[in-house]
Amino acid sequence: MRPSNQIQIQGDLTIGGRAPLVLIAGPCVIEDPDTTFEIAAFLKDLTLRLKMPFVFKASYDKANRTSIDSFRGPGIRDGLQILDEIKQKLHICVLSDVHRISEISKAEKVLDMIQIPAFLCRQTDFITEVARTGKPVNIKKGQFLSPRDMGNVVKKATSTGNHRIVITERGSMFGYNNLVVDFRGVPIMQTTGYPVVFDATHSVQLPGGGGLSSGGEREFAPLLAKAAVAAGVDGIFMEVHPDPDRALCDGPNSLRLDTLEKLLMSLIKIREAAVS
Repeated sequence: MRPSNQIQIQGDLTIGGRAPLVLIAGPCVIEDPDTTFEIAAFLKDLTLRLKMPFVFKASYDKANRTSIDSFRGPGIRDGLQILDEIKQKLHICVLSDVHRISEISKAEKVLDMIQIPAFLCRQTDFITEVARTGKPVNIKKGQFLSPRDMGNVVKKATSTGNHRIVITERGSMFGYNNLVVDFRGVPIMQTTGYPVVFDATHSVQLPGGGGLSSGGEREFAPLLAKAAVAAGVDGIFMEVHPDPDRALCDGPNSLRLDTLEKLLMSLIKIREAAVS
């Protein structure tokens, strides 16, 4: 395994190199304050017991839903307030995705890490504006890009002087409404010198497969997560929910909270073997 450069997210929370495997997890979207807090508290407790570095992820607005009638979240004002309260009460790092340049100045006041959605990973002006915040930036690889293409994306971000960059693999389009994962992409993207995360749940998404929503095959997410850690990723990204079948966004590819402990324990063991 080729170690990627290590970057600091906050305090002693680092990702990359031979640092412990980092978990980025949470619900796809903020549904309501109570459910979001419940998920964040569960994940904090679990990762503390497992001694696993953790970043909480939830979107305040999903601007790329399949249908105009799909639930998008509470919006930037209420969503950031909810994330800030979770951050302050639980003392955890929070991440959300930003879809517009006009949101960046507000989002950077709350978020510890800013995510560039896969569909926007070629938008040069957007990437550079996010990077200029100096915050750690998680860039999701577009389903339409090759792993080597991400070198150009990273150069756009680092042209601002910000080198706190993370790349997230989330699968590649394979015909219509389907994704596949090529794990050769992990070491290829690590040649940029930056950490690589694997999005285990979006990689089993069936984009638009439900007609008015995306489908998913969550049963394959644990398998792909294990393969990704064996391939040398620096972190795992998962969307989770107490009851995925009732989730308002990305339920078909989200994992149940009560299935996570066994999976994370396996991933930690695989990581230890991979870096030894």
